[in-house]
Amino acid sequence: MQDTTIEKVVIIGSGPAGWTAAIYAARANLQPLVLEGVPKQEPALMLPGGQLMLTTEVENFPGYPKGVMGPQLMDDIKQQALRFNTRSRGVDVVRCDLTARPFTLTLSDQSTLQAHAVIIATGATAKWIGLPNEMRLARTGGGVSACAVCDGALPVFRNQPLAVVGGGDSAMEEAAYLTKFASAVHIIHRRDEFRASRIMQQRILGNPKCKPVWNSVVLDVLGENQIEALRLKNVKTHEESTLPVKGLFVAIGHTPATSFLDSKQIQLDEKGYVTMPVPHRSMTSVEGVFAAGDCADAVYRQAITAAAMGCRAAIDAERWLGEHDIH
Repeated sequence: MQDTTIEKVVIIGSGPAGWTAAIYAARANLQPLVLEGVPKQEPALMLPGGQLMLTTEVENFPGYPKGVMGPQLMDDIKQQALRFNTRSRGVDVVRCDLTARPFTLTLSDQSTLQAHAVIIATGATAKWIGLPNEMRLARTGGGVSACAVCDGALPVFRNQPLAVVGGGDSAMEEAAYLTKFASAVHIIHRRDEFRASRIMQQRILGNPKCKPVWNSVVLDVLGENQIEALRLKNVKTHEESTLPVKGLFVAIGHTPATSFLDSKQIQLDEKGYVTMPVPHRSMTSVEGVFAAGDCADAVYRQAITAAAMGCRAAIDAERWLGEHDIH
């Protein structure tokens, strides 16, 4: 059956940005509807709740002095939103018609709904190598991560040999951060020089803790419950070797979860991130559509910054609805 009710605000995404936006929108009596998404394996692992669902201990989110498991943190934020009568549905948005208001969203269960305002908070997915043991240990907290700032300071990684896969600026930043805690940081790159900016390369190559592993790819991640080593292959000599490490940080990029958006209707940058033309505001190129979290942030990619952006989007949406006499 088709629901003809027009929602005041629909929030697409259920990570820190989405649920924080829901908290603020619900407390403003906007009766928000959160579209949580559905679990997906391809093209990258995505779970309702965002990347924190693949994170074990979170030590840098305010309010948790003893740390908190990533899934527990997401459930806490979700329950806070539900306390204020936020509604949710476990569906994906397949397509958006943003050419006319109210906006029309087509959902993965083949239904549609309309909304006066939309907050896009779909996040981004880390690009993984794609090895079975890599993904298994990433899901179980076995020492594989896609965020050094999130996980690098955990006790399990301190004074241990660690590895970073990648050769761009992000990989250099991850490696530089890890040198504060690791005994050594092996940077595995498939070429014989990094793609990163010269200044970033100089900073890394001049650090005695950083040890480049040139012309190499990871064939396997070794370890049952915790990573113990990497099996590598030299792409020029085809020689295989084993590198003992206690942590693997994959830094080969992120993909914003915006494939359901039509770039002819809403402005995206060359990598697919939602752009926000007004500095320090959440408005997109479409009036009445707002963005928050990692789908619009290629720089920080932290739970706390995503939550802050969710707050901002909800406040902007509330004010926009009020200006249009939608209460």
